[in-house]
Amino acid sequence: MPDLDPRTTALVLIDLQNGIVGMPLAPRSGAEVLANAKVLAERFRQAGAPVVLVRVAFAEDFADAPRQPVDQPLTRPPGGLPAGWSVLADGLAQPKDILITKRNWGAFHGTELDLQLRRRGVRTIVLGGIATNFGVESTAREAWQHGYEVIVAEDACTSMSAELHDMSVRFILPRIARVRKSADAGFAGS
Repeated sequence: MPDLDPRTTALVLIDLQNGIVGMPLAPRSGAEVLANAKVLAERFRQAGAPVVLVRVAFAEDFADAPRQPVDQPLTRPPGGLPAGWSVLADGLAQPKDILITKRNWGAFHGTELDLQLRRRGVRTIVLGGIATNFGVESTAREAWQHGYEVIVAEDACTSMSAELHDMSVRFILPRIARVRKSADAGFAGS
C-alpha cells in the first residue's frame, strides 16, 4: 500500500457499537474487529488524521427506518432495541473523533459525512467495521461514487458469516477499493 498522507486521509469505522459488536460474526468476532479498529484509530490519531465513527440508530418507534417493500424487511424487535444498542463500543471514541449517525446501510446518504470529509480536505478513506457486505460495502460504494479513494482494512471487518464477508472482499470491494490489512495503513514519514 502506498504511504498515506494524514492531511488527506481519514479512517471511517462502521457500526462498532454495543448492539452489533456482540453478535455472532465471522470470519472474526466483533471483539477481534474492535481490537484491530482501535489500533488503527490510534495510529490515525497519532498521525493527526481524522477518525470518523459511524453508528446506526433508529427512533424508538422505527419511524425513521427504511420502509420500502422488500422480502426481508427491517423489523423492530418486540419491546424495541435493547438499551445502549447504538452506543459505540467501550474505549473506541476519543474527544476529537467525528461522530456520524446513519439510518441506512451506507454512511453517506442522509448524513453529513461527505461535508465533514471534504471540509477537512480528505480524498482517501480507510474503511473498516461491521458488516463487511452491508454497512462497509455500502459505504465503500458511496465513497467511490463520491470520488474518494477507498482502502478497506480487511482485518478490521467481519460479517454474519465467513461466506458473506468473503463474497464482498473477493468480488465487490476490489472493483471499488484497495483491500489491505490494517497493518499496511502507514503514513508517509512515520
